[in-house]
Amino acid sequence: MADVNHSASIARNVQAVLEHIEQAALRVGRRPADIQLVAATKSQPEALIRQAIAAGVRIVGENRLQEALPKVGAIGIAEGIRWHFIGRLQRRKVKAVVGLFQMIHSVDSVELACEIDRRAAELNIEQAVLLEVNIGGEASKGGFAPSGLADAAVALDRLPHLAVKGLMTVPPPTIQPEQARPYFHELCGLARSLASLGLTRVRMEELSMGMSHDYEVAVEEGATLVRIGTAIFGARKAGQ
Repeated sequence: MADVNHSASIARNVQAVLEHIEQAALRVGRRPADIQLVAATKSQPEALIRQAIAAGVRIVGENRLQEALPKVGAIGIAEGIRWHFIGRLQRRKVKAVVGLFQMIHSVDSVELACEIDRRAAELNIEQAVLLEVNIGGEASKGGFAPSGLADAAVALDRLPHLAVKGLMTVPPPTIQPEQARPYFHELCGLARSLASLGLTRVRMEELSMGMSHDYEVAVEEGATLVRIGTAIFGARKAGQ
């Protein structure tokens, strides 16, 4: 009975998140269909991920390669399920990530982008990525500085097997969701600036921003991808 109850709880949570996304979009005149839910499944077992998929999740976001590999192998891409890599990516793990994940959210340097391009070329594919922006200038986080983003985009536009689809950010921690709004607003402005450069392979189609605490504000500011873990699965145990 506990498993049944947990399954019902996840289904309710997914539905609630989708409804909140829709309401946030409508408040600012956006089409709810333009925002996609990415279920952040770090530390979540396969069974719970399957329950979220049954409830309507279509994009699964994983942070750790070693944890993701068995999940991707077991669940696969049946029924239109897509896998996004949303965690910090080390260059030595690029080979295993490229081609396995439909999108990489966390490209935080030109060097990493070049390695992804090289590995994608070996597979003769085009790897979709997002550029991570350190919007708060935090020393503890990776990502491009906003001031250097335009120059980086010009350099990345020359990589034939890299498809930059947009930007991603994790703002500094906030107590109230509304406190994150300036950071989301700034990322949206950066995307508009990059779009105005008229680059060929660097496109600003996606903005990955907003998590369980502040995703409604992110949607109001232009997010197209929201990464939701706790609001679906509940709080993770300490150390996970």
